Amino acid sequence: MKIFGAIELWRTRFDYRQDTVFNAATYLGFLEQLARRYRRQGAILIQDNASYHKDAEVWAWFRSNRHWLEVHQLPPYSPELNPTERLWQHTRKNGTHNRFFAGVDALLATLTRVFGEMQSHPLLIRSYLAPFC
Repeated sequence: MKIFGAIELWRTRFDYRQDTVFNAATYLGFLEQLARRYRRQGAILIQDNASYHKDAEVWAWFRSNRHWLEVHQLPPYSPELNPTERLWQHTRKNGTHNRFFAGVDALLATLTRVFGEMQSHPLLIRSYLAPFC
């Protein structure tokens, strides 16, 4: 199971999408999900250097959406600059670390619970963002 994630700074919201693999096609699906939410108001996307972030189709999508989306790349090997990494750490600590899951459905239920808890506590998300603001 793979999870794409993005943090909205102003409303301290965590957007995510579950998929089976990380690749350009699934990332484009996540970008379309973000576009449905943010296209009218505009957004800034800061992404790490995953190979699918650099795919030609992804950059073509960015070019065709630059009227509402500004994209920035983090330096290579710098997870400490990525605020989403702090949410992944929270998810591991509070949901998946040292736990056995009988199947994918049990894992997905736990992730949904942890993500829901984060959504219902915007101050928690903001606390992870504080060093970046």
